[in-house]
Amino acid sequence: MLRAAGMDPQVVVSGVDESTVDATDAGGLALVLARMKASEVAARLAGTADALVVGCDSVLALGEEILGKPTGAADAARRWRRMRGTTGTLHTGHCLIHTGTGKRVEAVAATVVHFADVTDAEIDSYVDSGEPLSVAGAFTIDGLGGSFVESLDGDHGTVIGISLPLLRRLLRELGFSVTDLWRPRTG
Repeated sequence: MLRAAGMDPQVVVSGVDESTVDATDAGGLALVLARMKASEVAARLAGTADALVVGCDSVLALGEEILGKPTGAADAARRWRRMRGTTGTLHTGHCLIHTGTGKRVEAVAATVVHFADVTDAEIDSYVDSGEPLSVAGAFTIDGLGGSFVESLDGDHGTVIGISLPLLRRLLRELGFSVTDLWRPRTG
């Protein structure tokens, strides 16, 4: 998404163990995970770069249940049988750190997801594809799972993993404009 928005991000995997974090609300959990990821990468870059580090993480709230990544195929199928025909709220935590100053800003974006009333055969095929096994809530909207989402109330980027409008606001809080990050035009 950042590349499509005119930026040239460098992807650095944090290596944070998400299973060590527990929270009672989805938005809080998403924010803690985003903060941990951004902080770990910013610490690695400290003293070597003046960078903007953004960490994001998503968690689905389905009623009172908090759903991160499924534990395996059986868990993904169970979730989909529960999610079909219902709505959930996907929370994506965003943490932005400027390594030059050490300043950090953060926020959570939330989007309501209306799931299609998919069949057992569709669920089994989707789980067999492997796509839902490594993503929050066991679904995507920018891949095979997009067919199983009827509509969204909110920013679609939140569901993909980063809200560009929220990122713009966070950048402004640190004294940057999103246009500062656009690739230079050539020709």
